[in-house]
Amino acid sequence: MSPTQSDQMSADPRRPWLLVGLGLIMGALLVSACKPYDRMTWFMEVLPVFIALPLMCISHRRFPLTTVLYVAIFFHCLVLIMGGAYTYARVPLGFQIADWLGMTRNPYDKIGHFMQGFVPALLVREILIRRHEVRTVAMRFLLTTCVVLAFSAFYELIEWWAALAMGGSADDFLGTQGYVWDTQSDMFWALCAALLAQILFGPLQSAQMRHLTDVVTPVAAPPDDAH
Repeated sequence: MSPTQSDQMSADPRRPWLLVGLGLIMGALLVSACKPYDRMTWFMEVLPVFIALPLMCISHRRFPLTTVLYVAIFFHCLVLIMGGAYTYARVPLGFQIADWLGMTRNPYDKIGHFMQGFVPALLVREILIRRHEVRTVAMRFLLTTCVVLAFSAFYELIEWWAALAMGGSADDFLGTQGYVWDTQSDMFWALCAALLAQILFGPLQSAQMRHLTDVVTPVAAPPDDAH
């Protein structure tokens, strides 16, 4: 294969849109960092963004993701950045939702935990399919759901460790707002999101994976049972 052909295969036509999305996320990060409600809470909330963006940039040519997953990651980053800027219990959008639904607490943290289940579910599913790690649909669905629940539980442990280390100053990071079942409800929202992501967006993701090898650097194509 000639260098020109190789360059054409590695060129991703989505690159301009990916750069726009990256620019928007970086801009939102800068704005949120100017005057967050609490600097330490901001850092802890947006830390996943600082980890995810470099990893995606480094792995893009070798293992580009599907469009639906990139879009999901984009919105998840915005949710994290907004929560970091205001703290989850003080995000204005959450108060609006509470007014609409007649709720007594700001529910924005549940949006965060929903995305915490939705995005990892699509990511794990995509890796399992493209790496041919699990070939049966049922086992892949079960394993993806279990991984999401494990990740959600581990995040709750991180919140617990933060509470032990920071004491009362960790309240903004925890965002419990006095709700005694907050940990359990967080995991439930992540579980619901993982199930919805696989059921509703799995077929679209599978279709995009089948076409992905035609426009970017070749990767393992998903098996026929991926859809």
